[in-house]
Amino acid sequence: MTAFFKNLFLYSAGHTYSNLSRLFLRLFTGIMFLQLCIRQMLNFDAIVPSFNGFLGMSPEASMTVLVALELLCAVCLMLGFLTRLAVLFPLVLMLFAESFVMSSQAPASDYLFNFAPGYPVMFIGIFIYILLAGPGKISLDYIIAAHFTESRADEQVVDNA
Repeated sequence: MTAFFKNLFLYSAGHTYSNLSRLFLRLFTGIMFLQLCIRQMLNFDAIVPSFNGFLGMSPEASMTVLVALELLCAVCLMLGFLTRLAVLFPLVLMLFAESFVMSSQAPASDYLFNFAPGYPVMFIGIFIYILLAGPGKISLDYIIAAHFTESRADEQVVDNA
């Protein structure tokens, strides 16, 4: 019986599934972010009147760009394509969302960021982890990098991902 527990703990402590874990985290986060994007698409008409445009665009154009970028970033994140780049926009958006929700200045927050304070912080933490850890080997980024490696040194860097 002692040998069973010893093997169980030694095996679980020494073996990790980091690439599978990164895939799961990317898929989970992408689906959650996609859900946020779909919620914004469904409530588009209710959000636009109280949404301020940004970068000199109208509220409709701003909201359309916002939803399109969220959709694109969520899909790229789930596929593991340009992962670190695809995480930057949602990271900035969630930083903005957290400050917006905490200040609750506008009624658009009811539709645009329909979650309790602290929820964007969860996304921020996950996005920072993905930014630091990268997509892992179960991703399009890894497949593309493996295809373009020419030297032995490059191959070693890709294999250690």
